[in-house]
Amino acid sequence: AAATRNTLGMKLNSVPMTAPFAWWMAGWRDLFRAPWVALFFGGCFFLMGHILLQAFESATEYVLALSAGFLLMGPFMCLGLYRTSKSLQAGQAPSLAQALDAWLPSAGTLALFAAVLLVLEMLWARASLIVFALSFDVVPEETNPLKQLLNPENLDFIVAYVGVGAVFAGIIFMASVVAIPMIMDRKVDAITAALTSFRACFTNPLAMWVWGGTITVTIVLAMLPYFLGLVVLGPVMGFASWHAYKAIVPDDQGAGAR
Repeated sequence: AAATRNTLGMKLNSVPMTAPFAWWMAGWRDLFRAPWVALFFGGCFFLMGHILLQAFESATEYVLALSAGFLLMGPFMCLGLYRTSKSLQAGQAPSLAQALDAWLPSAGTLALFAAVLLVLEMLWARASLIVFALSFDVVPEETNPLKQLLNPENLDFIVAYVGVGAVFAGIIFMASVVAIPMIMDRKVDAITAALTSFRACFTNPLAMWVWGGTITVTIVLAMLPYFLGLVVLGPVMGFASWHAYKAIVPDDQGAGAR
């Protein structure tokens, strides 16, 4: 309990708006220092992308909510990447076996945190379905559903759908941006990690806006060539997210890693 109070009361580091670009470069450095670990997790992201594509073809009305599920699973899949970056920062040799075991010490806390995010995901899916149902009398034809959905005649639907998605995506981002690496690194409880994550966003609103936008644009671009970009950019984002956490949350001795 004392450790929790100390964690909640600690002063978080303030970072400049340009800090996400430094995190991004640090992520690229870790990619080249641990290529085999990165390739394994990049392959997992690639498979997730194709699973999402198959789901889109069979359930068009759930496309943004399913995309949310992709974004929701991403940080948990990145646990191994966080562990790898932590080892590299400590001057240790990373390994795939070590990365795959990263979730074990905090399995219970991570499961609880995932359950909370899953509730948000289900609310997002329901809200998206309601917007979809109010906008269309029938499900778009399977031949080219995306073209039909993005038709300029459906501008009201596009604005409402993206607006709902932005609200839920923002909440999920704020709750998890530093929470999951913090749970792995410090073994804190889920509530402490989530509150710290929200505080990190409020302490550094501009940097977090840039970081969230960078993640969004990167994922979109990585998905375009048949999800092949995720093989490389997925791991880079995972490594960079670790450096974002270390830049904002002071270490146990109170000195932040920039």
